[in-house]
Parts: sequence; structure tokens; C-alpha cells
Amino acid sequence: MIPALSAPPPVEETSSDTRCRILATAERFFREIGYQKTTVADIAKTLRMSPANVYRFFDSKKAINEAVVARLIGEVEARIAALADRPGLPAEARLREIIVFLHRDAVGRFTGHPRMHEMVEAAMSESWDVCRHHVDRITAVLERVIADGVARGEFAVEDPAVAARCVHTAIVRFCHPVLVVQCPEDFVPALDAMIAFLMGALRAERRAARAS
Repeated sequence: MIPALSAPPPVEETSSDTRCRILATAERFFREIGYQKTTVADIAKTLRMSPANVYRFFDSKKAINEAVVARLIGEVEARIAALADRPGLPAEARLREIIVFLHRDAVGRFTGHPRMHEMVEAAMSESWDVCRHHVDRITAVLERVIADGVARGEFAVEDPAVAARCVHTAIVRFCHPVLVVQCPEDFVPALDAMIAFLMGALRAERRAARAS
């Protein structure tokens, strides 16, 4: 009888490596069977370690979920920051690209992996600070682009920070991970219509100044 092959953990694995393996395994479980059905014991068994060892790095399943969500939203934040800093593009074009990306990412990520909704809903109810900081960072990127648009003469708003909050509020329906799936589209304008409306609002004062 041939004994089962055993894959030992990497030699001299660092704490950071172990954390990454735990998070990668947890995310796979969340995608495949859902957050509620996943247990710390499942994660530990797959990694061939004890649940107590997992708890050395994360004190609860909630903490694991927070870290997984933080990693996912970090990827989104990095992408929109790169779009915001694209050289040679007008601020309006960069703002459009950011909004479209946020929408497509939300739709693609959560319709492609419907069980991820459990993870996001858990984060929103149990770990609101993670979500709030994500909203603040997205709004900060929007503010940076709008402020640049004002400096270039593309936009005319008195307070880019307020304008960014307004833009983010207006697009929540299109990029909220739950709303993009659960809310019917016939109760909202098309994304292109909303973007056109927002860009018109950002330029409105500049047109008024020209008219006077």
C-alpha cells in the first residue's frame, strides 16, 4: 500500500506567509461555500494545522473576514488611484473611468461569485469600520480628481470635498456590492445617464460664469 503523500508546510515559513495562506484559503471557502458555512476548523484542516494555530494569527472568523475584505477592497483602491493619476487625461475622463471601473468591478466580482455577498454583508454588519474607511478612501480619490479638474478649469465647484461626497453618494447604487445585484435596474437611470448628469453638475458653474 502506497502511503498518502503529505505536503509539509514551507521551510522557515514566516508569520506573514502563514497569514497569507490562511487568508487565501478562507477566501476560497467564502467563494465556494459561503461565509456562514465556513468554519475556522475547515480552514485549519485544509492548511494541515490546528484551529488553535489559526487563532494565533486571527482571534476569530470575523477577524479573518475583515482581513479578506480589506485585501479585496485594497485592490480596488489601488486600481482607482492608478486611474486618478493617469497622465495626459482630462480630469473628466479620469473621473468617468473611475466610476465605470467601480461599477464593473462590483458587478463582475459579486455576480461571478454570488456567495461573496455573505462575506460582504457580514463585513458591513460586523466590521463597519472596514467599510467606512473604504468609502473614505474612495471619496478621497474622487476629491483629488475633482480638485485637479478645478485647477485645470474643467470643473467649477467651490468645495471639491463636498462635490466628491455628492458624486460618491450618487453612484452608490451602481457600485454597492449588494445593491448592484439585489435592486432592479428599472428604478434607476442608466450609468451613462448618471455620469453625464454628474459631469454636467461639476461644469455648471463654469458655464454660468461664461454666460455672464
